Amino acid sequence: MKPEATISDLEAARPQPPVAAADRGGAGAPPQAPARPTLAGKAAAPVLVKLAPPVSVRLAQLGWVLSLVTGAVAVVYLFIIRETQLPEMTEAIKAVDGTRAEETYSTAAEILYWTAFGILAVVLLVQVTCLVSFNNRRPRARWWQFGSVMLLGIALIGIRELVAVGERGLPLTRLLALQVGLALLALAFSVLPPALKWSARRHDVRAVSPGVGGADL
Repeated sequence: MKPEATISDLEAARPQPPVAAADRGGAGAPPQAPARPTLAGKAAAPVLVKLAPPVSVRLAQLGWVLSLVTGAVAVVYLFIIRETQLPEMTEAIKAVDGTRAEETYSTAAEILYWTAFGILAVVLLVQVTCLVSFNNRRPRARWWQFGSVMLLGIALIGIRELVAVGERGLPLTRLLALQVGLALLALAFSVLPPALKWSARRHDVRAVSPGVGGADL
């Protein structure tokens, strides 16, 4: 009979794991670190930049500023001529219907004067706000500007007939007409194609590609 295998014989017959070169005392190469992920070829995030607006936008801004300055001068001038203008307004109202009491005409002149003054001041403030919105490329800013110009034109017609009477009223009419004209010119520049594209873009963006540079959008 064949003798039974001992425990030492079984362990000797078991397959052994491979021994590393360093464990065998050989001159093996050192372990390599894993490669870092490359950054080349990846699209960089767009960068917001501040670009100069087109010429049409610059001209529109200049027209609005000149219109606002002219409107401010008109408001100040209307306040200065108040004392001399009220009697002229009273006489103009009395010429329409002279059957009322004297106090009625003076009160009506005061109401008309302060109504005209308030409308001009409110339109001026609205146009300042609209100009800021236009510069910030807010949507529908041009519609607000157009509405303010239409309101100013209607106020000009009423003021010319009821408030800007006499010799001192003529400069007021001319100032308001100049204000309306400059505002319309500014609106015309603001609806040119470069100005419309500038507003629709909302932000100036520079797309940056690694190793290539950026392109302004």
